[in-house]
Amino acid sequence: MSDKILVTGASGQLGALVVDSLLAKVPAERVVAMVRRAEAAAPLEAKGVEVRLASYGDAEALARALSGISRVLLISSSEVGNDRAAQHKSVIDAAKDAGVELIAYTSILRADESGLWLGVDHRATEAMLAESGLPVALLRNGWYTENLTGSLGQALEAGAIIGASGAGRYSTATRADYAEAAAAVLVKEDASGTYELAGSESFDMTEFAAEVSRVAGREVLYADMPEAELKAIYIDAGLPEVVAHMLADSSAHAAKGDLEGSGAGLEALTGRKSTPWQETVKAALT
Repeated sequence: MSDKILVTGASGQLGALVVDSLLAKVPAERVVAMVRRAEAAAPLEAKGVEVRLASYGDAEALARALSGISRVLLISSSEVGNDRAAQHKSVIDAAKDAGVELIAYTSILRADESGLWLGVDHRATEAMLAESGLPVALLRNGWYTENLTGSLGQALEAGAIIGASGAGRYSTATRADYAEAAAAVLVKEDASGTYELAGSESFDMTEFAAEVSRVAGREVLYADMPEAELKAIYIDAGLPEVVAHMLADSSAHAAKGDLEGSGAGLEALTGRKSTPWQETVKAALT
């Protein structure tokens, strides 16, 4: 078996950062990037990595993509609501057939007990991984800070950040933080295991809104509301029903503590504290 490491979804927001983090740790010839579209290959090839084309639903392409691969990072499908677990199974089956030595999977914080709707697909995937017989590394990522900063433009216009999380606390980290942790696991000698990954510092949405106000120089309040009302607002704003449900459900479960966690796991892999959430807020606003 070779010592090649394959990253699925390598042109995506997380995958591209994992490739960069790997390149800081191993020679480019060890890194293989899997993408769905040929036009996504050029930026990755410019970094010196091999690019292979395959989608999660194409068994033949997956078999070719995973040929000669030692370790695989399965980044969870972005197609929320489209039976992501079945897509993940295709990759797991191909990895097993190819005889890979390790498959790492980007799951969700405390997936085995999380009440988030997103946790359903992750639990199903973790179960399939356990049944596969392959050595597995579960990267149970907490919430991305970018999930909260991506809509700050609208919040500034409205003068409010909406949610259903009450005083629930978020322990977020950036995509780059989680990408660095994933790369650390992929090159780790004894990598199998479960990694609970969250930010070093926690905050609630009232504190988040106060920081947005401070950086923006104008008042932005946190408006808390019932989950059903929040979902209805998202739908009225034009979001697909499945996305509106995911966002409202996640916010409501933050109120129950599902998005708060310890930063110890992430810090152990990266050797540092996670990126301060205040820095991400500032970057998003400037």
